This record gives sequence, C-alpha cells and structure tokens, in this order.
Amino acid sequence: MKIGVIGGGQLGRMLALAGTPLGMNFAFLDPAPDACAAALGEHLRADYGDQDHLRQLADEVDLVTFEFESVPAETVAFLSQFVPVYPSAEALRIARDRWFEKSMFKDLGIPTPAFADIQSQADLDAAVAAIGLPAVLKTRTLGYDGKGQKVLRSAADVTGTFAELGSVPCLLEGFVPFTGEVSLIAVRARDGETRFYPLVHNTHDSGILKLSVASSEHPLQALAEDYSSRVLKQLDYVGVMAFEFFEVDGGLKANEIAPRVHNSGHWTTEGAECSQFENHLRAVAGLPLGSTAKVGESAMLNFIGSVPPVDKVIAIDDCHLHHYGKAFKVGRKVGHANLRCADKATLEAQILKVEALIAEQ
Repeated sequence: MKIGVIGGGQLGRMLALAGTPLGMNFAFLDPAPDACAAALGEHLRADYGDQDHLRQLADEVDLVTFEFESVPAETVAFLSQFVPVYPSAEALRIARDRWFEKSMFKDLGIPTPAFADIQSQADLDAAVAAIGLPAVLKTRTLGYDGKGQKVLRSAADVTGTFAELGSVPCLLEGFVPFTGEVSLIAVRARDGETRFYPLVHNTHDSGILKLSVASSEHPLQALAEDYSSRVLKQLDYVGVMAFEFFEVDGGLKANEIAPRVHNSGHWTTEGAECSQFENHLRAVAGLPLGSTAKVGESAMLNFIGSVPPVDKVIAIDDCHLHHYGKAFKVGRKVGHANLRCADKATLEAQILKVEALIAEQ
C-alpha cells in the first residue's frame, strides 16, 4: 500500500517510520526543498494548491492523509474526488478555524472559555468590554506554537492589536485560570471503533510544548473521552485526533483539536503498545486498531532550536532520541526525547537529566 501525505515535516517522517514495517510506502507533497520526511519516501515538491501535482499524487497512491492543519481544506476536497482522503475535508475545515471549532464545541455541549468572533478593531473593543481582561486574541487560522496570538492584559494591549495580528479574522478568548493543561490522543477507525490513549499533562514555554507526561488513571479520563467522542462522531472522523483541554475547577474546558498525529502523543512510540503514528495509519488504511495501553511510565521532552549532543542524550538510561534531520533554528522543533521508565520516581529523575542537557544548549 502506498500512502500519500500532504506535508513533509517531522510528523510525516514519523508516520513513514511507523508504516514502513507494515509494508507501506510513502509519497509526500511539500513545497520545501529540505522537507525532512523526504528521506522516507518520494517527495513531490509543490504548493498545496498545485492541482497538477495533486493529481499526480492521487494517481500514485492508494489513499491520502495530511500531517498538519495548515493544509487548505480545498486541497483535501480536490484530492477526495480521485482518491480516499482521511480525515475528511470537512473535519479539516472545522479544525483549522478556531471560530468553527469553538462553535462546534458549544453546539455539542462541551465547555469552553468565553469567545467571540473578531473581524475588526471595533469588534475587538466590543468583545473585550463583554468578556473582560485578561484575554487572548488569536488568528482564526494558521497560528501554532504561540504564533498568531497575543495575550491582552490591559486596555493598552488592546489598542491596535487587530492590525498587529494582520487585520485577519480572529477569535478572542477569555483567559482561563486553569490548574493544568492536558491532552487526549484518540483514534477512530473507518467503522467507528474508537480508542483512547491516557491523558497527558503538558507544560508549555512561550507557547511551545516543552514537556508531556502520560498519566495513570487520571480522574478526568472518562470526561475527556466523552467530550472527544462527541467531536469524533460529529465529524465522522477517521484517524488520530488530539484534543487539548484546560483543567478548571475539577473539570475540563476545551482549548482546541488537532486533526492529525500530535506532539503531545510522541511518547506513544516507546510508551504504548501501538504508537499514535501506527494507529493513524491503521485507521486510515482500514486495518484493525492497535492497543493504546501504556507500557511503563512515559514522558516526552521537545528539543527546540537544537538537539543536544547525541552521545549525551542516549547515555541517559531509558531515553530514546528522535532527531528530525532538520536544520537547527531558534524556536524550531528539531527533535525530541522519549523516556520510558519502570516507575514514576525514575521517570522524574530522568526528566531532570534531559532538562539539564537542554539547559546547556
């Protein structure tokens, strides 16, 4: 089976690493000349709207998926005329637009922070008056890793901010006094079978995920699965989806979904019976889903900007290095380390060792 992937970044690379043992081959469509997934398959270098190359991809593969939501929904809709594409264009259309996304949560009875659609500075001024400060203004599409957003803490922060973010459609969200940030990785098969990984505790730095730690018997696991199930069913979703939540007053408020394999699920490569990457491929290919059970105690630490010396990383017991083969650049995810330990105390100790290496960079 040959899988087409829209996007050739590290997520596409890890999909190919998971799919190759299953006898799968891969083709990646990505405009970047140095797409890091290219080493794992054919690289069609073209823009995501290039219909000639999209047709070429469709003709070469058995099905198509995508590795990030910056892909235009129109691209997926075009491809789906010629080849099966999972997740669907409709799922992507909603997930990549924060207004559509939050509106869906509201319609499904899933709690969210207060939010408002912002089309102008006047809209922003009115929304701030209604929702209050602090609040966060985010572009409706394309923002990630802290980009395309601004925290508003005072009236001075509000002035001119719509133009500062590019005078594009935005979403204002009321600030949530959360006690923690968690994410749930779910996978849904073509026939509707759904499985969930354990909730993950996430720590961010400057809007970029720094650390994810898989939980054991989290008290909010069932609630997170309920909320995620509502979305998966609503979208008739196929593949892996990540659902990010804020922990608030003993419950959960929805932050956002990602219609793809996700950074906070990287730990599953060594820390679960079947990784999120393999399970995504199983789902889209119509194969039986794999077990999402945890193996030991696991965590993932991102390498941002640079990867510490390989010998030092792999010298740490229980540590597994994932180097993306990307050029080092400030603020760029260039690799991660997965830890899988026998117990929580050992895991906490090994996290500190990896964090010390990161601090040396």
